[in-house]
Amino acid sequence: MIKVMATGVFDIIHLGHLHYLMESRKLGDELIVVVARDSTAVKNGKQPIFDENTRLAIVSQLKPVDNAILGHEGDMFQTVLEVRPDIITLGYDQKFDANAIEKRCRQMGLSTSVVRISGFDHALMKSSSEIRRRLLQIIEGAI
Repeated sequence: MIKVMATGVFDIIHLGHLHYLMESRKLGDELIVVVARDSTAVKNGKQPIFDENTRLAIVSQLKPVDNAILGHEGDMFQTVLEVRPDIITLGYDQKFDANAIEKRCRQMGLSTSVVRISGFDHALMKSSSEIRRRLLQIIEGAI
């Protein structure tokens, strides 16, 4: 059985997220999605609208997802050790170095490979940041 792990904040679910998860799911038999903790999101410059438990509940209900869990605060590789994925997928805009992740996995005794999923270009607003900006423009225009 091939276990795939996808990660993200998943704050405002949009077509880009669904593309990422559907493409990730195609790579294996089981898709485990790690939802970033609020503290991790903030540390990485994100201000989630929904709290981590709400985001986890939403992601766990998405069709491609077999299991959704909250990530660990601090060292993300603690979660990798617990899940022990065969493949880790990265979104097109995630700022992780695939080679560095694979190297660290090897050091931990895992033969995990990393696959970067393409972006979804068919949506007008394909990121949570774009959606957030557009909503703020609408709100500011209404005031």
